[in-house]
Amino acid sequence: MTPVPEPIERGEYPTAALMAGYRPAWGHPNKQVVFEIACPPGAMHRGELAFSRWAAMALPETVEAAHAASMVRVQDGFYDYAPAPGQQAGMEWHVNFADPHLFVAYASSLLAQDEMQVAEHPALGALRETLIAHGLRAVTIEKCEPTPVLVMGVERRCRIATDPDATEGRPSGLYGNAFASADADAVRRATTPIDPPTTTNLVAMAAPRGGPGPYRAGEIEGALTTAFTGFRAATLESRRELGPGTPVAVHTGFWGCGAFGGNRVLMALLQVVAARLAKLDLLVFHVGGRGGRAPLEEALRRVDGDLPIGEVGSVRDALHRIEAMRFEWGVGDGN
Repeated sequence: MTPVPEPIERGEYPTAALMAGYRPAWGHPNKQVVFEIACPPGAMHRGELAFSRWAAMALPETVEAAHAASMVRVQDGFYDYAPAPGQQAGMEWHVNFADPHLFVAYASSLLAQDEMQVAEHPALGALRETLIAHGLRAVTIEKCEPTPVLVMGVERRCRIATDPDATEGRPSGLYGNAFASADADAVRRATTPIDPPTTTNLVAMAAPRGGPGPYRAGEIEGALTTAFTGFRAATLESRRELGPGTPVAVHTGFWGCGAFGGNRVLMALLQVVAARLAKLDLLVFHVGGRGGRAPLEEALRRVDGDLPIGEVGSVRDALHRIEAMRFEWGVGDGN
């Protein structure tokens, strides 16, 4: 019998102790504004945050690619952290579009996907400070190999509206670099406390950086290995926590397609294949704003139409077929 993979590192941290001993060190006044709303004086922090970091897992030899798209649920908009409609009781995870250094820019003036998750879940900043203080590796890539990080049970203490709204003082929105120059009062109006806090489970994994030109075979295989490892680890941790047979859903989006300049069709396609390999029950794909559905729908057509060889196909053959599609790198969006 194949042994069940175990993480490189595992730790469990009472949230109150994290926030008391290793408070996030915000480096921009607008981040401090958000924090004061999320964690006002006297705020109580409850529960325990579970951290684990996982070595890259070998890809399975075969994949049931046929009808893989049937496990994907398309969700308009961005993460709202609501349970997937109709999902059986189980465990749900959200992908953190990570840097190779875990939560490295959380304190900065930037408010891209990674930094926004930390702002809304401030114990993640305390977790980074704790790992560094204890000499642990706060990374999602080590020696050029992916090491996705799972964080289970982190409090979400506020929500930040980043959409453009001139009447609220944010005509260009607050996302990305726009956050740095935003008026503090506009940031205050955009931030709503969540009381009592909800809890979130995160899969922090770094997408490949590259380009220009077509994707190379190693870049494609590396991205698939990263997503498979993160999704499989989420499945293993869910069933370790709640028992065998626990339904597992992962929420994701266009991972690596912002600052890293990833190809939206390819990165969606690889995550769908990874979800199948990892035996997820559901992949909830948040397509963002206008135009997000088209690349996902193209990815799903290719998964169901171009990859399968019968019901069960070779993963190696699927990788060759994906490389032959000649996906091109895009350009980073500056955020």
